[in-house]
Amino acid sequence: MRIYNTMTRQKEEFVPVDPNEVKIYACGPTVYNFIHIGNARPLCVFDVLRRYMEYRGMNVKFVQNFTDVDDKIIKRANEEGITFEEVSKKYIEEFWTDAHGLNFKDATVHPKATENIDEIIDIIKTLEEKGYAYAVDGDVYFRTLKFKEYGKLSHQPIEDLQSGARIAIGEKKEDPLDFALWKAAKEGEPYWESPWGKGRPGWHIECSAMNRRYLGNTIDIHCGGKDLVFPHHENEIAQSECANGCTFSKYWMHNGYINVDNVKMSKSLGNFKTVREIADVYGYEVIRYFLISSHYRSPINYNLDIIEQCKSALDRLYTCRESLDFALKNAKDMDDDNELINQLNSRREQFIAAMDDDLNTADGISAVFELVKDINTRILDKDVSKNVCETAAEVFDELCGVLGILYNRKSNDLDAEIEELIAQRQQARADKDWATADKIRDALKARGIILKDTPQGVTWTKE
Repeated sequence: MRIYNTMTRQKEEFVPVDPNEVKIYACGPTVYNFIHIGNARPLCVFDVLRRYMEYRGMNVKFVQNFTDVDDKIIKRANEEGITFEEVSKKYIEEFWTDAHGLNFKDATVHPKATENIDEIIDIIKTLEEKGYAYAVDGDVYFRTLKFKEYGKLSHQPIEDLQSGARIAIGEKKEDPLDFALWKAAKEGEPYWESPWGKGRPGWHIECSAMNRRYLGNTIDIHCGGKDLVFPHHENEIAQSECANGCTFSKYWMHNGYINVDNVKMSKSLGNFKTVREIADVYGYEVIRYFLISSHYRSPINYNLDIIEQCKSALDRLYTCRESLDFALKNAKDMDDDNELINQLNSRREQFIAAMDDDLNTADGISAVFELVKDINTRILDKDVSKNVCETAAEVFDELCGVLGILYNRKSNDLDAEIEELIAQRQQARADKDWATADKIRDALKARGIILKDTPQGVTWTKE
């Protein structure tokens, strides 16, 4: 598998540090509001990365954090007259509603910043001892210019970074580029005891601490949105490599931005869309499909026409899979069409080739639709062996499982109920009881069940 590494700006062969375990860290949400589709893109994209690596036989340890103490969380708590813990607890629960709706597979560990204060303090003390950090009136800053490789991820010369840096009112930094590792507590703010007095961690240090605690000093892949390259990931590299004395992450993966009606999504513009509000209209699966339907590094554009197209694409997949279920149920043991079986298996190889090329989910989805074409034209409404149908179903489910789609298939209870009604209608037709047959057909239609007569019998789909 080849991965585009933000650090080197080129695709590289993926070789894990430890062949027995792939270590991945994905930056998680700051929990003060519902997640928006910008948050959801890395959630879905890197969930597919993890699924694909596991599909290829790798043992993956996947860590995604929660930032559960932060200026925004404190501000929301003050606005609502509740504690910061209540705010973070509420929006972590809301996150799980959306994440599970998107079929996100729980990480191996979901640590919180507030659970790792001791580890955070330990790293800051190490940086201070090595001369990379300094304390001023209870605040602790990272001495950026001492790390000679600062800017290597974002590929920005230090002179350019310096020209845009400023010291805010109240800050007592030695240099405008220095950033906070620990913040002295202000009146009414949450705090923890530390060698520098009462305070709380800066944003960047928490990820360095959780990476080290749960994955070790050097990890395989650090991933997140493109907006995190600078300063967040740049600062993580600086503090981690200075504290630990080794490479922080071998590979860096970043997904592209989301535009809304061809304008970059931004809270300042008021054009951001929450996952919840879209899901309330279209369901979660359409959102997941939309977010993985383009290459992860490309910008994508959200609008209602595109969402409708994604819904139609999913409908095609569901219709094909449900029709295949029916064909499989009625298939007979007969001679195999080996050429067709080979063709079906070739779609798996086509999919793997796409995904091995820097997680190209767009081409991976194309392979799935080529498989759908094979099934529609060469299996459905044809006399093929049970083995052919089973092969088609196996490949179809494998590929969709890696992508994390088609997770809302009909329940067995619903299947059984509708099959019974169809059987009653068929018996009524055989008895020439047309009134009963029409009544059952109309009742099914009212529930969105469309019947279709095929050479193998009656099949059905949902509108």
